[in-house]
Amino acid sequence: MPNARISGIAAYTPDYKLTNDELSRMVDTNDEWITTRVGIKERRIQKTPGLGSSHMGMEAVNKLLAETGTDKNDIELLICATSNPDYRFPSTASVIVQKCGLGKAYAYDIQAACAGFIVALQSANAYVKSGLYKKVIVVAAEMMSSMTDYQDRATCPLFGDGAAAVLVEPTDEPIGVIDGEYHVDGTGLPHLVMKAGGSVLPASHETVDARQHFVYQEGRAVYRAAVTDMYESSLNVIKRNNLSVDSIDWFVPHQANLRIIEAVGSRLGIAPEKVLVNIEHYGNTSAASIPICLDEYKHKLKKGDKVILTAFGAGFTWGAMYLIWG
Repeated sequence: MPNARISGIAAYTPDYKLTNDELSRMVDTNDEWITTRVGIKERRIQKTPGLGSSHMGMEAVNKLLAETGTDKNDIELLICATSNPDYRFPSTASVIVQKCGLGKAYAYDIQAACAGFIVALQSANAYVKSGLYKKVIVVAAEMMSSMTDYQDRATCPLFGDGAAAVLVEPTDEPIGVIDGEYHVDGTGLPHLVMKAGGSVLPASHETVDARQHFVYQEGRAVYRAAVTDMYESSLNVIKRNNLSVDSIDWFVPHQANLRIIEAVGSRLGIAPEKVLVNIEHYGNTSAASIPICLDEYKHKLKKGDKVILTAFGAGFTWGAMYLIWG
């Protein structure tokens, strides 16, 4: 049975930078308050009207195809991880496939909130290992600004827009996705949710007036659960694969909050220089945060490097993945 390796990675973020200083003119906040609490200085925002998550996903996928020299007709499957689909239906994956001209690819969306990338990558891993597909693209595309309430000082500093894509292919070498574990706890629903717009509470004048179509988050509850669950799932994967913290080359957590990242890394005992972080410049891009971070640091990643990925998101949904860079 072959392994599934990441054979290419590319990212796209919009040009517009929403800085803390600009935010401080929109809501009652300031650079020191934001930086101290979450470690974010700026975030990228897609400002062009009429463009959604699929546009950023298309940009990332086209860049990936160009950088890897991959023929569009060779892509058999595209999985899109997003919490910000262009439409309730059809899938954003189907829009990206059409925009990129991937005429022979099947495509669908995965909704696992901020854990979407590792969940989608696990699915790609299963397809490739089984032999069903040989060339799979996983793209995470998130226009978080579309669900951010810029009147809410607690949440509006957190989120940014962006997309990243990876190519997953079979290999006979002992590299690629090695192991992972994934969890869900539905009791987390009240703590991190968009209250309206679904079938439980369809859009109405009342829901719009009540500003219920934006991210609602109870920060303390989410912080506690995220630190505990990302730590425990990462530790389980490390132990199960007979790894030590010294043998891990890179630790790549979901970029939600610098304090969460620091707390998880510290509990695991991983040296700070092994923890990849770029939240200062991009904010929380949900499912796109891990692959955007990997793309930014890909010049440091060498074949054979042992990498732990971990993420936590609404649902609550969380997990960790061990891969050997290929």
